[in-house]
Amino acid sequence: MAAYTTIDDPSAHFHTQLYTGTGSSRDVTNDAHAGNFKPDWVWFKTRNIVIRPQSFDSSRGVTKKLHQDKTGAETTDTNGLTAFNTDGFTVGSNTGVNSDTHNQVAWQWKANGGTTSTNTTGSLDSVVQANTTGGFSIVTWTGAGGNRTVGHGLGAAPDVIIVKNRTAVTQWGVWHKDLGDTDNNLRLNSAVAEIDDALWNDTVPTSSVFSISGATEVSNNSIGYCFAEKQGYSKFGKYFGNGLNGNGAFVYTGFKPAWIMVKNTSLADYFWVMLDNKRNPTNVAANGLSANTNEAEANTPTDFGIDFLSNGFKIRAVNTGYAGGSTGNTLIYLAFAENPFVTSTGIPTTAR
Repeated sequence: MAAYTTIDDPSAHFHTQLYTGTGSSRDVTNDAHAGNFKPDWVWFKTRNIVIRPQSFDSSRGVTKKLHQDKTGAETTDTNGLTAFNTDGFTVGSNTGVNSDTHNQVAWQWKANGGTTSTNTTGSLDSVVQANTTGGFSIVTWTGAGGNRTVGHGLGAAPDVIIVKNRTAVTQWGVWHKDLGDTDNNLRLNSAVAEIDDALWNDTVPTSSVFSISGATEVSNNSIGYCFAEKQGYSKFGKYFGNGLNGNGAFVYTGFKPAWIMVKNTSLADYFWVMLDNKRNPTNVAANGLSANTNEAEANTPTDFGIDFLSNGFKIRAVNTGYAGGSTGNTLIYLAFAENPFVTSTGIPTTAR
């Protein structure tokens, strides 16, 4: 009989780190359960003041910054993330990563330690670093025009792909397996509902490639973050709003969540909501941050309320659109584990 999960310690693949900014260059040491955690994609947000979210990855290299809440091209910031370390990262004086005396959060994913290789599987060559155990790869490619395929290196079909053109002012594109149509898309930098804007050539990703059109968002000098579900560690799915009564959907993930991001795909003007177990150590988890705004963290149970459980999460929000949703609304989510519901040796996790 196969083990329930092959990932007994999810903190070897994903980690949330809280720290207080100093305003000057410093090392941030991760406190991951698995020991030293060297990240490959780091997503920063200052929690208690209005500052844009920003991210860096080891494929593009240190100092190369993208803002998730805006359409701007990649910029070079010598005071942003300046090193990926064996046990964390180094940041400079940029307020988005190290604002003096302010609370910071860094969400981090591990790929392949910054070691990339050329992938020739698709019709367009790509440069890939992949963590096939954790189901995460970072993919870059150049080239424009027409419908193409791009190798992603996961060895399994991606369930979520997040893309951005690095050199052009474009929207962020998000493909999720539970959107309403093969070619539908969400905007990471926007609160719009799902739209059909033909980024994906109306083609579902395979275990080796994903498809792109000639749209600017996915052409020329682009980057993609690809995720494939791994039992007991990650889950990408959907649930439905049930009328805003405080006793919302229970979503089974097969693990105790460490991080959840939710988006209402039916209604516009409702933010991407991000919750994690470090900023929300007790239920109801309601310290929400948004991917698509520069707003500070807000503790709003009516908008963002979710219970983190041993095997999934339970919606407690009661307001239209956000984590709760009106009756019939579809909400998609991305979730990563703190602990699997049952380890590979049969040990169950416990609830909060």
